[in-house]
Amino acid sequence: MEALPRETIVDALEDRLRTDILDGRHPAGSYLPPERRLADGYGVTRTTLKHAFGRLVQAGLLETRHGVGTRVRDYARLGGADLLPMLVRHDAGWVREVFEVRRGIGALIAERAAARGTRAQRAELAALLDAVRGADGADAVQLADIEVHRALARATGNRVYVLLTNTLFNAYLPVRSLLKGPFTDPRAAHDRLVPVVEAVTGGDATRAHAAAAAYLRETERIMLDGLV
Repeated sequence: MEALPRETIVDALEDRLRTDILDGRHPAGSYLPPERRLADGYGVTRTTLKHAFGRLVQAGLLETRHGVGTRVRDYARLGGADLLPMLVRHDAGWVREVFEVRRGIGALIAERAAARGTRAQRAELAALLDAVRGADGADAVQLADIEVHRALARATGNRVYVLLTNTLFNAYLPVRSLLKGPFTDPRAAHDRLVPVVEAVTGGDATRAHAAAAAYLRETERIMLDGLV
């Protein structure tokens, strides 16, 4: 087995800069101090600073213009959902907002899946539901539950719903270990999902919407209780 890599100075600097940006020490739209002054302030080399800058440019928090400088990007106005995992990791308060979106989209996905799902997709949902009950341990149950929701998204026939589902799961991935409350009992997790899957496989769009909304509200309540 390979040893896990240790945090490098670039990792530490990236984390510090990200925190300073998200905490508002470097406001959106402002230019960072000159590289030499900033490197001296953080006690690193300019090479290390450039590597950290590169990562934060990729993350969508900074933009660098040759001959002008490095500016803090207005992520709230210009950023996309790909920033959510980073924002949740910085401030768990984002989870509540992610869950609000999860509720609205999840219920709509179940409704569309009931109206559009094929026979093969409905059979897949039934098999994935059984896998939830047969999973061993909260982590495995949680992952099995996620696969049911991915299958519901696929059953809508709309690839954007699939990507939105992936985005929402990725958003709270940084704190997933704290959200295992609904998944500690495989049978209970299975039974909560049954009304959703039965409504979808039965082609009842109205009932699927209501069942998914109830499921999402209940699991959200349990997961948020675990964050307190």
